[in-house]
Formats: sequence, C-alpha cells, structure tokens
Amino acid sequence: MEKLFHLKQNGTTVRTEVIAGLTTFMTMAYIIALNPNLLTNFGAEGQDLWNGVFLATCIASAIGSLCMAFLANKPFVMAPGMGLNSFFALVTANIAVMTGMTYLESFRSALVIIFIEGIIFTVLSLLNVREKIVQAIPLGVRLGIGPAIGMMLMNIGFGSNAGVFVFNDDGSSSQFYVMRDFFGALTASSAKDSMGSGYGMMVLTVITMFAGLFAIVAMSHKKIKGSVLYGMLIASVIYWAGEAIFFKTNPFESLKTASFVPPFADLANTTLFKLDFAGFANIGWFTIVTLIVTFCIIDMFDTIGTLVGTASRAKMIDKDGNMPNMKEALISDAVGTISGSLTGTSTVTTFVESASGVEAGGRTGLTALVSAVLFLLCMFIAPLAAIIPPAATSSALIYVGILMLSNLKDIDFTDISQILPVGVMLIAMPISSSIGHGIGLALISYTLLKVLTGKAKEVSVLTYILSAVFLIKFFLAL
Repeated sequence: MEKLFHLKQNGTTVRTEVIAGLTTFMTMAYIIALNPNLLTNFGAEGQDLWNGVFLATCIASAIGSLCMAFLANKPFVMAPGMGLNSFFALVTANIAVMTGMTYLESFRSALVIIFIEGIIFTVLSLLNVREKIVQAIPLGVRLGIGPAIGMMLMNIGFGSNAGVFVFNDDGSSSQFYVMRDFFGALTASSAKDSMGSGYGMMVLTVITMFAGLFAIVAMSHKKIKGSVLYGMLIASVIYWAGEAIFFKTNPFESLKTASFVPPFADLANTTLFKLDFAGFANIGWFTIVTLIVTFCIIDMFDTIGTLVGTASRAKMIDKDGNMPNMKEALISDAVGTISGSLTGTSTVTTFVESASGVEAGGRTGLTALVSAVLFLLCMFIAPLAAIIPPAATSSALIYVGILMLSNLKDIDFTDISQILPVGVMLIAMPISSSIGHGIGLALISYTLLKVLTGKAKEVSVLTYILSAVFLIKFFLAL
C-alpha cells in the first residue's frame, strides 16, 4: 500500500484511508438505486432495463474510481452525476418522441452521445486543454468553489436528501422535505395538517439528522478518527429503532425477499456494449452537436469544481491554487464516462460527496480504491446499502458542508472582483444544483466586472472565451 499510494508522504494510514473510503461510499450509496430510477422513470421502462442500469452504475463507478486511485492517487470517487442523469433521461425521452423509436432504442442512441463526450474529454485531457481551463479560472473564483460546494452539500442535506413519502387515499403519493415542509411551516400544527400520516416519520427524520450531525461534531471535537462514519451509523441505529418502536415496522423487512444475485443477463440484453450508432444518426446533426456541447460543458465544470473545491479543503493545492496530478484526475474522469457509456449509464463524474471522505482523513487513492471495491460488492449486496436511511447521510453532508465554508477565510473581502463572483457562486450552486453553472455565472460576473472597471487587460484570453461559452449556453435558445 505504501508503494502504491505513498501513505506516509501524504500523512495518512491504511486504517484512515479505509474509513474514508467507507465514509464516502455511504454518503453516495444512494446513487446505486436513484440513478436507475431516474434513467428508467422509476422502473416504468421495464425491470430488465432498470437492472441493466443498476449494474452499469456499480461497474462504471468502480472503473472510474479505480482509475482515480491508481492514475491520480487522489481520494475522489466517481459515479453517474446527479443532474446529468436527469438531463440524459429527458434527452432520451425527447429522442423517442422525435424519431418514433422505443425508449430502449433511444436510450442506446443517447449512450453514443456520452461515449463521444468521453472520447473528447480523453483527448482534451491528454493534450492538457482541460488543465489549462482549470488554470484559466481566476484564483479568487477557485478559492470560492470549495465554500460554494459546501453550501450545495448543506442544501442537499437539509433539502432533497431528507424527506418522507406519503401515500394518499386516492392512490397518489406526496413527498415532503425537512427544510421546506417541516421548518418552513408556519406552525407545527400546520406542518402536521399538511403532511398527515407522514408527520411522525418526518419528526423521526429530523431527530435522526440532527442526532447524527451533533454526534459527528462531538466525536470530531474529541479527535476520534472516522467520526463521520460513526455518526452516520449512530444516526442509522436511531432511525431503525424509531421505526421499530414508534411505527411498529421492521426496518430490515426488505431484506427478507431481497435478491443478492446480480442480474447480469439483463445487463447483457439491454445496455452492455449496446451503443446504437444507426439510431444516433437519426437524431439530426444539429441536435447531436448541441447535446454533445451541453453535456461537455456541464460535466467539465462539475468535475473541475469538485476537484478544485475538495482539493482545497484537503490542502492538496499549491500556492497558485493548482492541484498536483490534475491531468491524471481528469483522464480518470474521462475513462469513467466512456465506461459508463459502454455499460449503460449517463455521464460518470467526480462526486461532490468525496468531500466527506476527505474530511474523514482520506488523502490518497486508497480511499477511492475502497469505495470502488464497495461499488463492485454492491452488485451482490445492494439490498444492504438500500437500508441506510437518507437522514443519516444528511448528517454527514451537512457537517462536511459547514466545514467547507471555512475556506472563505482565504477570500480577500476587500476586493470586489473576488467577493462578487464568489457571492454569486454561493447562491447559484445550491439553487441550480449545478457546480458547473455556478462556476459559469462566477466567470461571467468576474469578466464583466473587470471590463466595466477598466481592468479588462487583467482577464486572460481563455477566461474571456469561457465566459462567452457560458453566455451562449445560458442565453442562446436552440
């Protein structure tokens, strides 16, 4: 391990890296079930396609993370990116409408777009173009990416990751969230009236989330290694106990009928190496180019933002704000995307939840290796990962998000050219749920500010180009 990952040089140990890998995996394990849900309309497109995407998610995540471990020796873990998977599902549905193909045929055609995106990124990474794009981002903006990601993590923890489903009498269902529907209610009575039978479960979710959060804080204060992982486990036990005691339900009921046999046949029949180039050609070249460019822009800046922001938190950057082995990390990301297209899932990118493993002490590729192994094991033990309550992972996301805000101290608050773009990012990332869009708005703000204050010469040519690209993406309706 020392020879492979240079543990002593990075001030870490095997035990610390294993705990960090476990921590990262647990905070992002939701993607294993959520990704196939989103890409198949929650199973409406057939169980065989759901099974294929499920296995593709595990395999592509593992391949990308293994590349990150051995090529870049960084503790960053990859999986199909949130936001990008929803966009992919929308594109697939639109292709089906435009061409008359079935959803599965459209899915296979859309995978060609992801494959081409991965090839483009591989070439750009080998030619150091993506690395130059990273360096073109102004230092102030780069320093603000970490805190902005922290805000995004907190928003996920308090928002979309923590909620309850309620099945109504008419057969429909409703979903309520902690921050919007519980703390956002005028009174506790109004919250109870709106949520009905889901109110009790919401209370348990809130208690679980904050119990886990303060458990992590207390253990971190006492310098207990693995505090984030242990806090999630404590929160999980509280949630499971609450289900059993107050709601008389068995939290492990799903394990009784769960299958631990991976559906490899479904993967082979639906998505594995099933790129449909003939169907892809029917989409129309203008639409194809537009989609490829859109996927590339979003993925590129999501990845860059995650790498820069998380590396800043882990003190993995030099005095100029650059991360060593950035090229290898970007190549790993590109390989992950290609493997995703070949197995059957949308763009694979570096996950922002990697910050939880970094906070747990992960500093080398061994962290990524551990998470990769767990992704592969999840092909066999997915039902176990599914019983981890979202409220428990919210505890970790909120804690890590708060810590990432500390990097704001590196921002020069007397310099409006830093405050303005960083302020825009702090709001834009959590609201848009896109790291790339947040960076894009920050770049536009920075460039316009410099031009309007007579300092246009301080902006590099590449920064002008990047700002123009985002302006076109945001405002040119195609």
